Amino acid sequence: MNLKKLNIIIGREYLNKVRKKSFLLTTFGVPILIAAMYVVMILIMLKAKDEAKVVGVVDESGIVLPTLENNDVLEFRDVLEIPLDSLKNAMGNYGIDFVFTVSEIDPETKNVRAATYSEKPLGVETVDMLKSRVDKAVESYRIDSYGIDGLAQIMTDVRSNVSVKTYTISSSGEEKITESSVYMILSMLLSMGLYMFIAIFSGMVMTSVIEEKSSRVVEVLVSSVKATELLFGKIIGVALVALTQFLLWIVLSGVIIGGVGAVVGFDKIAGVASATEYHPDMSSMGVPEGATLDMGSMLGAPGDAATAPADTAASSDEPTGIQAVFSTLSELNIAEIIVVFLLFFVFGYLLYASLFAAIGSAVENEADTQQLQIPITIPLLIGFFIAFYAFRAPDSAVVFWGSMIPFTSPIVMLARVPFGVPLWELLLSLGLLVGTFIACAWLSAKIYKVGILMYGKKSSFKDLWKWLKMK
Repeated sequence: MNLKKLNIIIGREYLNKVRKKSFLLTTFGVPILIAAMYVVMILIMLKAKDEAKVVGVVDESGIVLPTLENNDVLEFRDVLEIPLDSLKNAMGNYGIDFVFTVSEIDPETKNVRAATYSEKPLGVETVDMLKSRVDKAVESYRIDSYGIDGLAQIMTDVRSNVSVKTYTISSSGEEKITESSVYMILSMLLSMGLYMFIAIFSGMVMTSVIEEKSSRVVEVLVSSVKATELLFGKIIGVALVALTQFLLWIVLSGVIIGGVGAVVGFDKIAGVASATEYHPDMSSMGVPEGATLDMGSMLGAPGDAATAPADTAASSDEPTGIQAVFSTLSELNIAEIIVVFLLFFVFGYLLYASLFAAIGSAVENEADTQQLQIPITIPLLIGFFIAFYAFRAPDSAVVFWGSMIPFTSPIVMLARVPFGVPLWELLLSLGLLVGTFIACAWLSAKIYKVGILMYGKKSSFKDLWKWLKMK
């Protein structure tokens, strides 16, 4: 292989891609789009409140209505004296938006039945709010029915809301608090990012091959260089484009995030979604009755994630949520993650790009690639699905083998890296990936040399097998 000619092809492919308006648009537009989506998400969280509604309450139990307090979203009106059928058929005439009914108390179960009647489906938050109020009223009724003095306070005192803090111990024996959600988010971002890069840029190689073949430009090119030089020059050129775009995205994203943080303030961003006046039925989420959920702490802002009326007060010297996040980030080996990402991206891309290039050489238009792409895209998708399971059990057998099999390892291994992977596993996985790339590149080159000059026939797997056997 002539390295001088190969360098010329790489340079040609690289410059052709980076000079396109689409490259400039995606390179500078994607970070801005991501930042805009983040801002929109925050605005939606702030503004996405249901319109104020008037609720007609038919409380036959007599225990629920006293617990229904008006707020910015719902205004409750007692309409027990009005026939239910009249309310259902003419809500507007009574100035109500929907009807909320509560049955009489069942003497055996000490429970009630509740229902809503409305012309349009109600929002989930509204239904959850009503459910939590009914649950609270029934619970209070049951406590009072025992006739035990101070039972309500006893029930409050025995409730527990224990938070489990996680610590990692370094080789020197030092303990540091960690936040598991950081590993989960980083795992998902790395695996999703690598999947997108491999899929997008491998597809770019295939499209480039098809364009040159359909325009007959390839006939001129192969008269001056070998088909294998053209193949690998194209693959490496697009790889350099991908790395350029990736590094620019990192720099631009850092600048945008730093700029927004400097102008708005990171504390305000983290705490923008702190607790509102309404808290849904949190018992179904594992939070005790009476607790309040602080969305700000879920985003990493200081504050109690769940404040229960009982023994949930933390000592002042315990680390807060944001401290745990920063402690976790400080413990991450960023250099190792970047190196592993680049290595698995490069060789994962090279593996799939060589296969996609072979497919591109076998067809004359993109419509004919669908059938031939299926065997290649399925392993890529399987790796993507396994990666979504990795943060739950990063050392499970499925995830381990997914990070070893070369066709899924680039994506799955990146999902495992934040949780810590032994060096021998990284080296073994990378070695298998490199070896598989070399084998697939050799096979793809054989298909490319023949297929790039084949016209007038829709190629099949049988044709590809025949070309592989040709000397």
